[in-house]
Amino acid sequence: MTNLYAPDVFIKDRVEALAQQLGLDLPHQEQWNFIQSAESLDLQAAPGSGKTSLIGLKLALLCQAWASPTRGICVLSHTNTAKDEITHRLTATPAGRRLLQYPHFIGTIQAFTNTFLALPALRSRGIEVQTVDDQAYTDEALRLLERHPRFRKLNTALGHRTNGPALVAEARYVCDAGDLIATGPDGTPPFKASSDSGQQFAALKETLTERGIFRYHDMFALAEHHLFHHPQLALATAHRFPFVLLDEMQDTSDLQQRLLDKVFGPPGTVVQRVGDINQRIFADAPDAAQPSSFPLPHAAQLPVSRRFGSKIAALASDLTVHRHQRIDGAGHEGTVALLLFDDDTVAEVVPAFERMAAAAVPRQLLLDNPPRVLGARLIRGSAKAFPQSVSCYVPGFTSTPVQTTGSLITTTRTAQAQRQSGDNHAAITLLWNAIRDVARLASVGGLPPLRRLDRDPATAGGRARLLLHDLLTSPLDSHVEWAVLTARLLRLLPDLTQSPLKGVARLADPLAHIPYIAQLAPVPEASADADHGVVASVAGSIQSAKGETHAATLILECLERSGKKYDVHEVLGLLSRQQDASKALVTIQRAAQLVFVGATRPTHLLAFAAHRTRAEPHIEAMTARGWSVHDVHVH
Repeated sequence: MTNLYAPDVFIKDRVEALAQQLGLDLPHQEQWNFIQSAESLDLQAAPGSGKTSLIGLKLALLCQAWASPTRGICVLSHTNTAKDEITHRLTATPAGRRLLQYPHFIGTIQAFTNTFLALPALRSRGIEVQTVDDQAYTDEALRLLERHPRFRKLNTALGHRTNGPALVAEARYVCDAGDLIATGPDGTPPFKASSDSGQQFAALKETLTERGIFRYHDMFALAEHHLFHHPQLALATAHRFPFVLLDEMQDTSDLQQRLLDKVFGPPGTVVQRVGDINQRIFADAPDAAQPSSFPLPHAAQLPVSRRFGSKIAALASDLTVHRHQRIDGAGHEGTVALLLFDDDTVAEVVPAFERMAAAAVPRQLLLDNPPRVLGARLIRGSAKAFPQSVSCYVPGFTSTPVQTTGSLITTTRTAQAQRQSGDNHAAITLLWNAIRDVARLASVGGLPPLRRLDRDPATAGGRARLLLHDLLTSPLDSHVEWAVLTARLLRLLPDLTQSPLKGVARLADPLAHIPYIAQLAPVPEASADADHGVVASVAGSIQSAKGETHAATLILECLERSGKKYDVHEVLGLLSRQQDASKALVTIQRAAQLVFVGATRPTHLLAFAAHRTRAEPHIEAMTARGWSVHDVHVH
């Protein structure tokens, strides 16, 4: 590697100079060990340990000293959100910005697989890709099954199976010993290959392939198939990228890991893997450990969290299910609270939390980062138990954003009124959050928080800021002018989310123009503060909050999937018994790993809601941990 970059790339003076420029503090030896390492390693990073900042610093240092014009650094993550976070850090320095262009690559594992393996494989077969999207594939597969006479026998056979439509809608390719096989969603063929149904099943999949329509999973199988028949591609790719950094390793599937091992397995490639295995919550069942499973036994650690203090750190340490880690809290010494409700006060839980957040968190911090209400389950199931989901605590809550006709223009008018009253920051924040809500209806990738938008006019973030300004200052009476503004938004969204729009028809109602009616957009009075500074909370799932930092977080007690146990209650029992989370029952482990993710989000206030009858046996133990316990009353 010494011929690829200057040998003094990680010397102390150089590191300290760039860290100071980026506003980073490096007080811990573990941080220096990672920054200065030039060998393959695994890094197990606690929540809030600043791993993304360290990754950005390390990559910027490498780019400062990188000498090769044709060989580059490859940075891979699991999600666009994580990729965008790293990109945002890199744009802070000229050296970091060089990583965004050839010969380097930064993107998701999916994007890397598509770009360097799957798409070249398809092009070699003369296939032009139209879409790689699970929902688009489902729609086209079911349409083809229903309408094409060639698949009549298959349609009839599937009609006799309860999961018949899913077998076609979620059909995927699997590479088995060099053969590309069409399978059902479980990875096995649903019919004998020699049967009429089996042949039609394979033919339907091949028809969609020829039309260029694929599922995300297909691209990994196609890449694996291409590598099997052209093993020299792995050597060529590894040569092109002698330094690889993988973020969010905890969410990498066995299929993705197997592919990465084949490409970057040669000993000449430095592979540094970073993640937090205790935040691995997407697997329904524990995966069989692979030889290369993250983290390796000798992995380095970042155990110090600067997001929260010792109380949350102690709680998080006791909930490390996959790999025990003693987390040190070096952040704000916040509050951990237990809210006790009964059958009559379920609806009062969230308002009580909002009042508690108003008292515990600086108001401006809450305005910038509203309180979050999280649960493992969004919508109630068929069980009679109550409460069992977020929707039980938050009347009117739905799992998908509901946008009424003209909702964006209504919010824009409210934001314009706020701006005219002198509260420009609140106006911009309100409008951007409304745009983020609308974008979720038609995009896989979410929009970043306002503070993360780039200010360079040439970037997507800069264009978004200009659009926000124009929305806040333009007349909204004319439907023609509104159409121009929304057209700009539609053109901008794919660039901001790094993913194509899907289901654009869903945006017709929220982006519609409606005439101004005074009652629809009341002007908030700057002095109005009826509930002593309370800021309305935002509800969602624990899973969706991964990677976020909150000012205040409430974790609601929800019914786990068997319909027999409540997650917060089980975690309280685990803590009060001081039991090793990794040795608990699988159902309790599942609850603990979800609560771990939710509990490590906030900086100032972490609250749990639990039914009084279930929580009472554990109150003394929680009080001994320094938690405050509050009864929820009708307010």
